[in-house]
Amino acid sequence: MTLARRLSQEEERRLLARLRAGDETALGELYDQVAPWILGLAYRILRDDDAAEEVVGDVFEHVWTRIGQHDPRRGPLIPWVLAIARHRALDLLRRQHRWERRAALAHPDPDDDGWVDPADGEASVPGWPVHEAVRAAVAALPDEQREVVRLAYFGGLSHSEIAAHTGTPLGTVKTRMRLAQRRLAEALQSLRDWVT
Repeated sequence: MTLARRLSQEEERRLLARLRAGDETALGELYDQVAPWILGLAYRILRDDDAAEEVVGDVFEHVWTRIGQHDPRRGPLIPWVLAIARHRALDLLRRQHRWERRAALAHPDPDDDGWVDPADGEASVPGWPVHEAVRAAVAALPDEQREVVRLAYFGGLSHSEIAAHTGTPLGTVKTRMRLAQRRLAEALQSLRDWVT
């Protein structure tokens, strides 16, 4: 794999056109661009190397067969691919009924801030310049907002499951998530150019 780097808008337009035309080398280039991120994201959710690798394969099969579903007006290609990866990892987590694993994620070590060691996952991928900014933005959230973000995005729990697990009313969980997303969007505003 080559080092991941941000694609210019023109590079992304050309890559997308080649993917839509069925150019397999374009799929290889996209793989080189985002596979390390997908693997890190999937591993963070699943905590299983084989399952994370399965997600990588599923994502690229999905992209290859359904590239026509990507609407560039709704957002850039790479965030779309990463969103597919997150959904696939969470679907796999639910499909395999990893309740014990979810419980372990829901009861983290108090000294663990919920992030992978920089030597693991997406943090170790050169070209992932937003990692530290995202980590700092999440760390700056109030405890109750950080908890719902972590349980939802890294634990794979739905809002209802978070409410049941924490003993918090569902409406409160949804409010905390909305507030957290708003704060994160504001804190990470400077990174928009990196992903668009």
